[in-house]
Amino acid sequence: MSDLGFITLLIAFLFTLYGIVVSIVAAKRKDAALAASGRNALYIVSFLILVATAALVYMLVTNDFSNEYVASHSERALPLFYKVSTLWGGQSGSLLFWSLLLAGYSAVMVASLWKKEPRRGPWLVAMLLFVQLFFLIISLYASNPFNRLWVLPDGSTTGAVFRPEGAALFIPADGTGLNPLLQNYWMVAHPIFLYLGYVGLTLPFAYAAASLLSGELDDSWVKRVRIWNLIPWAFLTIGIILGSQWAYLELGWGGFWAWDPVENASFIPWLTATAFLHSIMIQEHRGMLKVWNMILAFLGFWLVIIGTFITRSGIIDSVHAFAVSNIGPLFLGFIIVTFFGFLALLWYRLPDLESDAELDSLLSREAAFLYVNVLFVVAAFVTLFGTLFPIISEALSGTKIAVNAPYFNKVDGPIFLAILLLMGIGPLLGWRRTSNEMLQKSLAVPVALALAVAGAVFILVTRNWVPILAWSLAALVFGTILWEFYRGAASRRRATGEGWLKALWGVMARNQRRYGGYIVHFGVVLMAFGMVGAVAFQHNLKTSITLNGTAELGGYTFTYTGLDQNQGPNYDEVVATVIVTQGDRNVATLYPRMNFYHSRAAKDMGPTTEVGLHTSLREDVYVVLNGFENGGQLAAFEIFVNPLMLWMWIGGIVMVLGTLFALLPMKQPAPVRVRSPKPLPQPA
Repeated sequence: MSDLGFITLLIAFLFTLYGIVVSIVAAKRKDAALAASGRNALYIVSFLILVATAALVYMLVTNDFSNEYVASHSERALPLFYKVSTLWGGQSGSLLFWSLLLAGYSAVMVASLWKKEPRRGPWLVAMLLFVQLFFLIISLYASNPFNRLWVLPDGSTTGAVFRPEGAALFIPADGTGLNPLLQNYWMVAHPIFLYLGYVGLTLPFAYAAASLLSGELDDSWVKRVRIWNLIPWAFLTIGIILGSQWAYLELGWGGFWAWDPVENASFIPWLTATAFLHSIMIQEHRGMLKVWNMILAFLGFWLVIIGTFITRSGIIDSVHAFAVSNIGPLFLGFIIVTFFGFLALLWYRLPDLESDAELDSLLSREAAFLYVNVLFVVAAFVTLFGTLFPIISEALSGTKIAVNAPYFNKVDGPIFLAILLLMGIGPLLGWRRTSNEMLQKSLAVPVALALAVAGAVFILVTRNWVPILAWSLAALVFGTILWEFYRGAASRRRATGEGWLKALWGVMARNQRRYGGYIVHFGVVLMAFGMVGAVAFQHNLKTSITLNGTAELGGYTFTYTGLDQNQGPNYDEVVATVIVTQGDRNVATLYPRMNFYHSRAAKDMGPTTEVGLHTSLREDVYVVLNGFENGGQLAAFEIFVNPLMLWMWIGGIVMVLGTLFALLPMKQPAPVRVRSPKPLPQPA
């Protein structure tokens, strides 16, 4: 199977080269037959990568430890569920998975656009295959998942596709095993969605580059590219949320986001992709920001490659980064080539990208979108700077200095508050310009709600200005959403005579993009509500409790009643029983545990923790077992009470639902017009 996988990748590499050359020639000559040949080469490449991936999965499932990747990342006792997920659990497997997703995306995009894009199509194929070529080079020559294990004459082992001189094939009795931190169901789902988002951001870049190469630069490109940005944006959103859930439950530190380099690597392109979703609306409505949109389409892809370089080169430490490898220089070279290549192409087409209109007023909807765009991009680059600061500091001073959460909170925090403010004001502004009278009328309800929330929080909850400001801005956005739904339903109701619910559904169905965006904004409001509550009002206690002893935190009493030992498929677990009460009320019985994995991969890591969690709309009660002595007579715990935490996860679900509403086609209800009564005859 290793031979099959390697040969299919090699053939895919050759077809990729062929497809690039043929597509460029076809675009230059406007030759439809050659263009179709290049397109068919892309389909063949997609099929071959699927075959190669299936070969690796087969070896993982059947425990073929003659393969270096299988031996290094799997083991016999690993459950089948995790054996399949091992495909993206290591360096070379994850890069092959990347190629597979890119192949699937490319085939779907080209098939759906081919007949609509006679001039842009060949260039699109060439660009998609260009990116695919890079990842095939990585898989074939730098991080090959089809290397076999060989014993050299000196007794050492090495991985190689072909047998080194004097070497013999080595088949270990068992594999090293999957990283214990990855043996979690959230970590199975999280990478899939994250990769779907990461890889998918290649599509708007390829479409933008194809537009520049073909000279097809009218505003139609942003209308067609929108869905190819929205789909990966949605997947990336889900991936980030699932990753936060994994960090919350698996790492046992009581939080959901630590500004870790790998977390940042996914968040940075999400920011620019979000900016692009807003920016293309300005070009659609006013024919403005044409150059800016090209740049944003490129930045989403380029920042993904930078993030991949960060997490796979080993230059920055992270709890879930990959090991040090030799692929860093290749990624760095690709980053430089794509940057200067796109810059040169953009410069060449700059005269064709003049705006059709100018900004008429600083108080307009397009101005608000522009401000939000700038804030998203600034947030992306200050986060990137903080992430790369250890490299920068080492280059300048010889000492690697890492910045941590306080830097990101102080820099990004005000930016996100400003974005919340614009989310509340922007939808109430008109295109071109907004009169003061119109603005005052539109803002009356949202501002009143924001002031009421600020006053209530100040009087009833806290005098801390951060939650007061954040929650009042969230209330402003919520008020704006309510006002927009009311205005839309009222307008349709006046025109059709429908009831309120039917009128509301009718206006939402006829304006899916707009109201889907409002639902997404509502999800952001809920997430902001939960995040601020969990961060600003968290209670934390580290303590050791004797058997049948108690500890108290946040109004709860925690009683430790003993330990149990169980055996899993590839680990032993120690489970503590903790009874949580509040006054005379029994709240929950929690079972925090420690898992001791048997594999060699876990030998130097020590046990992993699985938290005991009781969640409610009000707060989470969260218990971590950190250790025990004397057979469980004494146990060490860390306890957290996280207010409003559940609202963050609910907000994430609402964001996804809003995106689905904007994406999925639905039947639009036909308006029923109310007939005016026949006028009575007038007296003579």
